[in-house]
Amino acid sequence: MGRAFEFRRARKEKRWANMSKAFTRIGREISIAVKQGGPDPDTNARLRTAIQNAKAANMPKDNVENAIKKASAKDAADLQEVNYEAYGPNGVAIWIETATDNPTRTVANVRSYFNKFGGALGTSGSLEFIFTRKGVFTIPMAGIDRDELEMLLIENGAEDIQEVDDELIAYTAFTDFVAMQRALETANVSVSNAELRRIPNNTVNLTDDQTEDVIKLIDRIEEDDDVQNVFHNMNESD
Repeated sequence: MGRAFEFRRARKEKRWANMSKAFTRIGREISIAVKQGGPDPDTNARLRTAIQNAKAANMPKDNVENAIKKASAKDAADLQEVNYEAYGPNGVAIWIETATDNPTRTVANVRSYFNKFGGALGTSGSLEFIFTRKGVFTIPMAGIDRDELEMLLIENGAEDIQEVDDELIAYTAFTDFVAMQRALETANVSVSNAELRRIPNNTVNLTDDQTEDVIKLIDRIEEDDDVQNVFHNMNESD
């Protein structure tokens, strides 16, 4: 299947194995959610989503409660959400979402990764035409009537529905994310993950060597503690 396939598989296995990094990301998302909407998940949709994702990632309940308590404290760190738009090796567009208490440090680190692995940071808004922000819901199909579920998803804004490994993945417009979340909660549908992603409107096809260059850069970016998500338009379907 080629070196690129093996490289991608190793990268996925590395992600699955690094639970501590996943917990750090979720903890930061909880902190931001609490700062924006308060510590009560019943009235804070973003916090409910973060808690839901924490459960799906098997994050201990004590960790979740401690993250909420810490974020509610008066002296809690004020995390800022800062996005960086860039082009990596071989013209691949890369969008980086961070949560940081020191944007100066974060941008210096991100810039250093591109200096080392190739590419350069762009200006804010330079990649808006390449990515569209969408809601993505991953729903286990075990014990669920698929036809009823698909009807529920369509009625609440699903633009696309795909089946992957015994799960349905529903895509919504950014503006329909909260409505879909509430509809699934009301219907008692279990969701293994709910998030906002930046979906590329077009993708770039690369050779194996070019793919490895880009993946090395993305891996390094994702290792940064301030980085929450990294999106790109490299074709990974091969």
